[in-house]
Amino acid sequence: MTITVDKQGPVAIVTLDRPQTKNAITQEMRGQLYGAFEDIALDHEVRAVILTGAGGDFCSGMDVGGMGRGGVTGSMDRMHTLNRIARAIYALKKPTIAAVPGVCVGVGFSYALACDIVLAGEKAKFAAIFRNIALAPDGGLVWHLRQLIGVQKAKELVYSGRIIRAEEAVEMGIAYEKVADGALMDRAMELAASFAAGPTVAMGLAKRQFDLAWNASFEQYLDMEATMQPIASRTEDHEEGLRAFREKRKPEFRGE
Repeated sequence: MTITVDKQGPVAIVTLDRPQTKNAITQEMRGQLYGAFEDIALDHEVRAVILTGAGGDFCSGMDVGGMGRGGVTGSMDRMHTLNRIARAIYALKKPTIAAVPGVCVGVGFSYALACDIVLAGEKAKFAAIFRNIALAPDGGLVWHLRQLIGVQKAKELVYSGRIIRAEEAVEMGIAYEKVADGALMDRAMELAASFAAGPTVAMGLAKRQFDLAWNASFEQYLDMEATMQPIASRTEDHEEGLRAFREKRKPEFRGE
């Protein structure tokens, strides 16, 4: 398997595991990666996810060996598989963390930004390298960059294809935090465990609110918000939160 899933309690670690190519994504890996996130979506024991890469790198993008075959139909099929992975990561109703060591370029960059939080190892290198093979970005990269850093900065990164190192990534808002390489997974697990201990349904609704907030009017947003809170108020975690408040103790959420 070139995609591995390791469950550590309520945290699932999804690893791109093809280190000899800096975890370049093959056709086989696309199916495995999509399947991993679809399985996690329905696994109620998993309450937070870490996406990372093996061998000191995150992902070097698509394996170019499979490109340019099958004509327009083949290209459309490849885009379908790439984009359904992006949707599966972005739409997962559980907190997601990209732990990025080393190279994170091309569609790997897209998939990292589809996560809720990006932790950059000290040797992390981000780049929209699509211009180098005369392609436009894919995997939703431009959409994410536009939200995170604004139009002009996003255009500069896409048009130039230049490398963004960890410190600049944090300064720009592409990454949340720079972490020493040796501590990257420990920090990712620390964050993931804290998220997994939260009220999973309510956090999933909050995640959806962030998605809706940027392109809705205030009135539209409030209307959508009003449909979400009644759902959260019927969960077991809400009842536990109320009990804990009354009893002046820390709540023990179960994700139900």
